Amino acid sequence: MPRPRSTVLLALPLALLVPAAAVASSNDHVEISATPQPVEVVPLPCFPSGKLTLGMTNTGRKPTIADMHVSGDLALTLSRHQFSSYLPVGQLVKAPLEITVPRGTAPANHTVDLSIDRDHLKVPVVVQPVPVRDNVLLGEQAAASSTNGDMKLCGGVDGNTDSEQWGASGWHDATKGVFPDTYGVDLVQPTTIRRIVLQTLDSRRYPAAVMGLRDFDVQVRATQGGPWTTVQEFRGNTTGRLTVTFEPMAVVAVQVVVHDSNDHGYSRIIELEAYDN
Repeated sequence: MPRPRSTVLLALPLALLVPAAAVASSNDHVEISATPQPVEVVPLPCFPSGKLTLGMTNTGRKPTIADMHVSGDLALTLSRHQFSSYLPVGQLVKAPLEITVPRGTAPANHTVDLSIDRDHLKVPVVVQPVPVRDNVLLGEQAAASSTNGDMKLCGGVDGNTDSEQWGASGWHDATKGVFPDTYGVDLVQPTTIRRIVLQTLDSRRYPAAVMGLRDFDVQVRATQGGPWTTVQEFRGNTTGRLTVTFEPMAVVAVQVVVHDSNDHGYSRIIELEAYDN
């Protein structure tokens, strides 16, 4: 008997998986949206600002595929320059856009331009002055030995101390079961501090005694490239929020060196803060 023929399934582009007759050939019925407007940006590398949600809605009678082109003034750095998607009828499809500006950028009004064919939407972008911050690490440049792909390097200095929002904010390393790990902040000039606050993972869903930092050192550096000074060591920790106080000193960097976590897997930090009071 002849062998039955086998069927081979190939991964095809999205456009080929949708029947041609079911896809509109024009983007005349695609509406562009963006929220919030205006979007505000602060010229700090890790400050939580400049987040825009792009949207495309198909108001036609057939599904379509649309390409949104994203451009902006030269002063702006954009996380994407195109947003492409298959659009079912009547459904809003979203994508994130992060907008940043270099440190020292003067307050001013700028524009991001969103376009699909001949349709345009101009989104106002307002560069704000750097705010007065009690926490001198807030929004400053973070540095880490590694960062898990699901997290953001800036997550530990974005001002969000809510462990229940783990995943949307916070940091953890990318080397499971391998220690030490480091997470810290570099400052642009010597800054006097006398108190450091560390928030590791700690909530009803993520208790510190199970998933928080266990053994770690809190360190400061007085000069660029100089030696690290350990201001306090923690061993066997099961607490979520810890405070270290010391005689005031001018520092250019703060870091946490993690030797172990309570699950012996990852190092997890919700927020790292430093104060001069």
